[in-house]
Amino acid sequence: MELHLGMDEEPTKSLWVRIKGRAGAGDIIVGVCYRPPDQGDQADEALYRQIGAASCSQVLVLMGDFNHPDICWRDNTAECKQSRKFLECVDDNFLLQVTEEPTRRDAMLDLVLTNKEGLVGDVKLKGSLGCRDHEMVEFRILRAARRAHSKLTALGFRRADFGLLRDLLGRIPWDKALEGRGAQDSWPIFKGHLLQAQERCILTKRKSSKNARRPPWMNKELLGKVKHKKEAFRGWKQGQVAWEEYRETV
Repeated sequence: MELHLGMDEEPTKSLWVRIKGRAGAGDIIVGVCYRPPDQGDQADEALYRQIGAASCSQVLVLMGDFNHPDICWRDNTAECKQSRKFLECVDDNFLLQVTEEPTRRDAMLDLVLTNKEGLVGDVKLKGSLGCRDHEMVEFRILRAARRAHSKLTALGFRRADFGLLRDLLGRIPWDKALEGRGAQDSWPIFKGHLLQAQERCILTKRKSSKNARRPPWMNKELLGKVKHKKEAFRGWKQGQVAWEEYRETV
């Protein structure tokens, strides 16, 4: 896979490969990057444009030594300006960082990122390779068929009988059922009664393949913003808008 940059762009130490999927499975872009500790802002911006192009077009797995030891991945904060710029790139491209342990002494330098939740799993450190002082990061890419039929079901609240649901739950002697129990012991009892009433009052429906792939938190408002971001990126890629204008848009 080639990611074209302008003639005046700074070169980056990155390699991009497209892994062709089998019949019924999508392709995956795998990127390997090394960012030197003294890399300048222009080279950083060139790398971020490559990441944006790869993430926008395909499912992406990105790995490498990015040399941002000051980033705290628990709360996505950083002290250094360049590290904060990298976090902006991660957020702009909806990337998830899945490395959880330090890879060089106390610093987490070697990262694994993906734009698809659940694609990368079994992440673990495997010791150093030769004389290197970095830990090797081992992980699996959990590939799934694109056209697999969805087995997910959802509750059809539009046709639910909430009056009957309230009536059924109101008949239960809760004081007696939960007497002498704490919150932890009471929860499974309450949950069992609720699910029994739910089965009688709320029908279920099978989700379509398109909606099944969509995360539960991806509502209509967020979908609109994602669409707007992709349109802005397409405009920049086609040379219709400047990079600065695209950055302000997203």
